[in-house]
Amino acid sequence: MKTRCVLVDDEPHALDVLESHIRAVGSLEIVARCSHALAAFEVLQQEKVEVLFLDIQMPRLLGTDFVKALRNPPRVIFTTAYREYALDGFELDVVDYLIKPISLERFLKAIAKLNRLLSLEEPAAMPTDNRLPEQEPFLYFRIDRQMVKILLKDIQYVESLKDYVRIVTPGKSYLAKQTISSLEEKLPESRFVRVHRSFILALDRIDAYRGDSVLLAGKELPIGRNYKHELYKTLQALSTPHLIK
Repeated sequence: MKTRCVLVDDEPHALDVLESHIRAVGSLEIVARCSHALAAFEVLQQEKVEVLFLDIQMPRLLGTDFVKALRNPPRVIFTTAYREYALDGFELDVVDYLIKPISLERFLKAIAKLNRLLSLEEPAAMPTDNRLPEQEPFLYFRIDRQMVKILLKDIQYVESLKDYVRIVTPGKSYLAKQTISSLEEKLPESRFVRVHRSFILALDRIDAYRGDSVLLAGKELPIGRNYKHELYKTLQALSTPHLIK
């Protein structure tokens, strides 16, 4: 299956060069060519896109500001004539930073890097042979420039720290570059619940709760006003009074 991409640049010649390189590779599929970031935003709302080839110096909205504004951005490869934005690219955790004019050789190196990252993010295939042991559900998190596997059963709670999340497991915590809202979408509702704008908890780890807090793993964590009703309803639904003698 080809990797779906969108090209964003206000220079038609730059778009032509990228398209030529992409067609030479063969593993990419162009979803759209856009002359500015707002047009790309409309495409992202309607299409599944896995990578943006994004210019930085564009009218109306800089490419760096565009990435910051996206809630769940796809992978990004910056294409620019300006080297001074390289630090911004690093801080935004982009795949690569290509300086124009972009040679095919340099482009291929970026695609090789992209393919490695995408392969790490692919969900594990479900076993087709019933004799194989069932694998524990897990997620990969970007931690210290590598993708780290964490089993869902080990996660006690998640705490938001602006553009990062702290994932707490027994005996260890991890700091990953990800927003809590994007992580919330990946965690199964049957196992996790959002109790505050800054906290997601594992339901089976909650030991006690009261009006404005829950007790979990020896810690008292707050319950946000907007989350109380759903939390109480969920916990009551999970109660099993028929098992109590």
